[in-house]
Amino acid sequence: MNKLIRSSAKCLRAGAAVYLPGSSACARLLSAAAGEQKDVGDMVKKDKVVVFIKGTPAQPMCGFSNAVVQILRMHGVDDYAAYNVLDDQDLRQGVKDFSNWPTIPQVYFNGEFVGGCDILLQMHQNGDLVKELKKLGVHSNLLDAEKESK
Repeated sequence: MNKLIRSSAKCLRAGAAVYLPGSSACARLLSAAAGEQKDVGDMVKKDKVVVFIKGTPAQPMCGFSNAVVQILRMHGVDDYAAYNVLDDQDLRQGVKDFSNWPTIPQVYFNGEFVGGCDILLQMHQNGDLVKELKKLGVHSNLLDAEKESK
């Protein structure tokens, strides 16, 4: 019995999900969460700009999601992937687990997590968003507006 307990504890410390009695091997069961994280990883790499929001760009369902959509719109970013987390609770939790960020909306540039509404707003206000969009090959409309005002 002590051998079983020691072996089980060793497997659990190693991150295994299941101990197989009668063997010295540990088995890891792939959970749906692991599959979701892989899916989210694929999703954020498909487009230059990806957002996970509540609602859709045409009809955001929360103020923070609306702010993200409006900031992108202000910069003329129309070509981006938007995923409605209200349609899929597994996606909603999966994106939070993937980024280790507890809130929605979430913004990704070239597969890299940027942040939520507060970070995107700060980047917009301090000019960093224009620079980051330029790195993506996306021209910000705010540059044109700035030239026209001079």
